[in-house]
Amino acid sequence: MTEAVELIGTLSKVDAESDEAKKIFIALRVAFKKAEPYASYLNPEVGHRANGPALPVFAEDTERILNPIGLQKIEESIYEGGENPEIFIRETSLTKGLMVNLMQNVSEHKLSSERFFIATHHQLLRIISLGITGFDTPVSQLGLSETVVSLQALKEVYDHTLSELIKKKNTGLDTEFHLNIARAVAFIEKDSDFNSFDRYTFIREYMNPITRNWVSIRKKSGLWEGVNNKPFNFDAPTFFEKDAFNVEYFTPPVNRNPSEKQIALGKKLFLDPNLSQSGKMACVTCHMPDKAYTDGIAVNVGNNGSPLQRNAPTLINSAFQKSFFWDGRAENILDQISSVFNNKQEFNTGVHEFSTDILKDTTYHVLFEDAFGRISNRNNDIIKAISSYISTLNGFDSKFDKNMRAEEDSFTSEEKLGMNLFMGKALCATCHFMPLTNGTVPPFYAETEKEVIGVPETKENKTLDDDLGFYWRYKKPEHMGMFKTPTVRNAEFTAPYMHNGVYKTLEEVMDFYNKGGGGGMGFDLEHQTLPFDELDLTDEEQKAIIAFLKTLSDTNVEGEDTPQLADATS
Repeated sequence: MTEAVELIGTLSKVDAESDEAKKIFIALRVAFKKAEPYASYLNPEVGHRANGPALPVFAEDTERILNPIGLQKIEESIYEGGENPEIFIRETSLTKGLMVNLMQNVSEHKLSSERFFIATHHQLLRIISLGITGFDTPVSQLGLSETVVSLQALKEVYDHTLSELIKKKNTGLDTEFHLNIARAVAFIEKDSDFNSFDRYTFIREYMNPITRNWVSIRKKSGLWEGVNNKPFNFDAPTFFEKDAFNVEYFTPPVNRNPSEKQIALGKKLFLDPNLSQSGKMACVTCHMPDKAYTDGIAVNVGNNGSPLQRNAPTLINSAFQKSFFWDGRAENILDQISSVFNNKQEFNTGVHEFSTDILKDTTYHVLFEDAFGRISNRNNDIIKAISSYISTLNGFDSKFDKNMRAEEDSFTSEEKLGMNLFMGKALCATCHFMPLTNGTVPPFYAETEKEVIGVPETKENKTLDDDLGFYWRYKKPEHMGMFKTPTVRNAEFTAPYMHNGVYKTLEEVMDFYNKGGGGGMGFDLEHQTLPFDELDLTDEEQKAIIAFLKTLSDTNVEGEDTPQLADATS
C-alpha cells in the first residue's frame, strides 16, 4: 500500500497521455492489487471508491453528486486521453488521499485469523467476478495480468503465514495448492487476450481447484471456523455450490432463521387471494411457479384489471439483493411485501389490518400456532411468513452450476463461447456479476446496483420510455430512467424483458445491448451508465450468449411443483 501511495504521487507529475504514465499506472495497479484484499476488507467503502467504476457517486447524506475518482477514472484519462491536465492532477490527488486512508487502516489494525481468511476469500471471488470480466480495468483490460498478480500474491502470503503449518498437517495439500497456482498462472500466460481468453475452462479447471484448496487449508489450519453473518458459506468448496451464499446475511435481522413451520405457513399464504381486499389477488397472481415466478405479461395487472406500471420480476434467487422493486424503493424483502399490502392497486390492505377471512380456513389456526405460538391478529406475521417462503426459492443447480462444479461436462462449444463472451467481450458480467448474475456487488454484497441503460417505450426503439425509475427518491437528473440490475438466471422463462416488458425475446434484448443501449440508438441520455459504444457482436456471438443464458435455468427450487390457486390467477 505504501508503494501504491508513492506511485500515484509520481503519476500526478507526468503527462497523462505519455507512455511513462501507462508504465507507472500499471505498476500502481499491481501494488494496489497486492494490498487490496486486506485494505478493502478493512474499509470497503474507501476501497470501492479507489477501485470502483468511473461513474459519479451520489452521497445520500448530503444529496450531492460527487465526480468520479479512483483508479478506473485515472485509467480513462491515461488510455482514452483528452483530459484537462489540471483535472488529471486533481484525480490523482484525491485518489492518493483514498490510498493514504487505506494505508493507515492497514497499519492500525491487527491482522487476526478471521480478517485474514475473510480477506483472502474476498480476493478469490474478486478474480472471478471483477478481474477476469474487465470490471476492474474496463479500458486498459489489464484484468487478466492482474489475476496473475493476485494469485501469486496469495501464494506469497500463504508461504509467509500458513505453509509450514500445513506441511506438518498435510504435505499433499501444500504441494497441490502450489501446483494449482502455477497451473492457473500458466493458463493465463498462454493466452491473456481479453476477448479470446477461455473463462469457462479457467474457472472450472483452474480457479475452482484453488478455491477448494483454500477452503481445505483454512480448515486444516484450525485457526478459524468461519462465521455465518457474511455473504458466503465459508465451508462451500467453490462459489458455485447450491449453498455457496448465505441467505441469512441478505435477510432482515427480525426474520432470520425461520422455522420450517413458518416457511410452510408462508407457502400457503403465498397462494391465498383472501390476503387482498378484493379476495381475488394473491402473491401467485403475479409470480406463478410455472413461469419461473413471473406472470408472462409485459406489466402487472392490478386488482381492478387495469395494467400496472412495470414487469413482474422472478422471485427465484430474489433473496440475494439489497434493493427491491425495479426502482429500488424497498430496502429489504419485508418492505417489498409490505408495499404490496399497502398498494391500493394490489392487495389494498394495510400492514396492520389483519384479514380475518383467511381464518375461515381452519388449517391456518394450526399453522399460525406452530409458526408463531399464537393465532395471529396482524399482517406483520403474515409478511414475515411469506418472506420466509420466498427466501427458499433459490436455484443454484443449473447446467451452468453443475459444469462449474465439474459434476458434469455437458457444455456445448456454443455455450462455452457464450459464457466467454458474457464474461468478456460483451461485458455482461460487469453488471450481472458472477456467480449470482444480479447487480448485488461482490465481494461485500452490501448494495445492489442501479443503472441507466435507456430502455425504449416500444420494441421499435423509436422513443425513450418515460418511466423515471429511481428518480422518485432524490429528483436528481442523474437518476432519471435508473433501474435495478436484475438477475439473468432463468431468463429463458421470464419473458417479456426490461422494467416495462418491452422486449418479448432474448434476441431483441441482445440487439438492444449490441447497439449500445438507448444512447447508442440515438436517445438523449447524458447520464447513461451503459457504454454508448456498439459491442460489434456478430449474429453467431449473440446466439451463443443466448445459448449460455439458457444454461442458467433452474426452476426446481423446492424439489416439487408448487400448486397454483385457480381463483388467484384467473
